[in-house]
Amino acid sequence: MFKAIYFVGFAAMLVIRLRHRWLNRTNQIAESRRDVLEMPLLAQAFIGMAVLPQIYVFTTKLDFADYDLPTRAGWIGAVAFVLALWLLWRSHADLGRNWFQTLELRLGHELVTDGVFKRVRHPMYAAFFLWGLAQPLLLHNWVAGWSHLASFTLLYLFRVRREERMMLGRFGEEYREYTSRTGRLIPPLPW
Repeated sequence: MFKAIYFVGFAAMLVIRLRHRWLNRTNQIAESRRDVLEMPLLAQAFIGMAVLPQIYVFTTKLDFADYDLPTRAGWIGAVAFVLALWLLWRSHADLGRNWFQTLELRLGHELVTDGVFKRVRHPMYAAFFLWGLAQPLLLHNWVAGWSHLASFTLLYLFRVRREERMMLGRFGEEYREYTSRTGRLIPPLPW
C-alpha cells in the first residue's frame, strides 16, 4: 500500500510541475545561471526520486537492500509525503510565473515574499527534503528509499548559494532584507 501511496504522490508531483512548466513556457529568460553541472545534477535527482523507486517496485533487482519497518512508520511517511506535496504545490502557486526548473530569472521576474515565502526563502527545496525523509518510510529499501534524499542533497548544495547570489544580484538590498527575516528551509525561531 505504501508503494502505491508513493506513486500516487509522484504522479501528483508531475502534474504540479508540468502544469507550471506549461504555464510558464512563454516567459522569456532575462538571466540564466545554468552551467554544465546543473542538468546532470537534475538528472541524478530525478533518478533518485523516480527511476530507482520504479526499479524497486516493478522488479526484484533491489530486494537485497530491503528493510522492515512497523506499519506506523509507513503512515508517518504518508503524512510527511502529503505535507511535502502540499508545500510543493503551494510554492509553485505562490511563485506563479516566476518559477522555472533551472537557475534562471525571467523578464519581469518579481521577488515573491508572501504565502509560503513569507518566512522561508526556499519552501520548494524544503518540500523536496521532506519528500526525501518520507520516501524511506514508504519504500523500505536502502537504495530506493534513501536515493532521493541523497541525490537531492547534492543538487541543493550545488544550487542554493548560487540561486541566492543570483537573487541578490537582481534584487539587491530588497533581497538582503528578505534574507534577514526568513529562514532558508525552515522559518526562523521567534526569539
